[in-house]
Amino acid sequence: MPETFIWLPDWPATAGFGFSGVSAIALRHLATRAYYYTSVRGDNPKIADVKENLWSLGFTPSVFSRPSGDRKAKGVDIALTKDMLSHAFLANYDAAVLIAGDGDYVPLLEEVKRLGKLVYVIFFTHPAAGLNDDLRLAADYFLDLTGIFFERWNRHASEARKMAEPS
Repeated sequence: MPETFIWLPDWPATAGFGFSGVSAIALRHLATRAYYYTSVRGDNPKIADVKENLWSLGFTPSVFSRPSGDRKAKGVDIALTKDMLSHAFLANYDAAVLIAGDGDYVPLLEEVKRLGKLVYVIFFTHPAAGLNDDLRLAADYFLDLTGIFFERWNRHASEARKMAEPS
């Protein structure tokens, strides 16, 4: 959904991503829960529609109203930070996976790591994506999402073209 959310086709929200060089760390293949934080321009029915779409992908959605003209709502960052930090403090996870590139999350990662949790950051390394290098360096492990993302979307588009071709 443009300017609201994006996800990989046919990829469950709780499915893992591969991390090279992480074989010594016993991570579960599937996460127990996956959260998606976003904002949308629109009324309550629009927010409900976005929540429904994210839920159908397997996420626990946290959707905020975004004033028109703004790129994002502040509530997104605050809610994500509150949840990631409180779940770390309550020992609800051993490893967190953050799919983001915003350098504002560096203090969050440092605090979660101080609580003894592993932190994985997944994001695009292309300069236009806006990955903050301090965020990448604050993570225990970083995975470039670019290859996985384009491989999945290209395969999805190719399959859709084949299905649309006349027999």
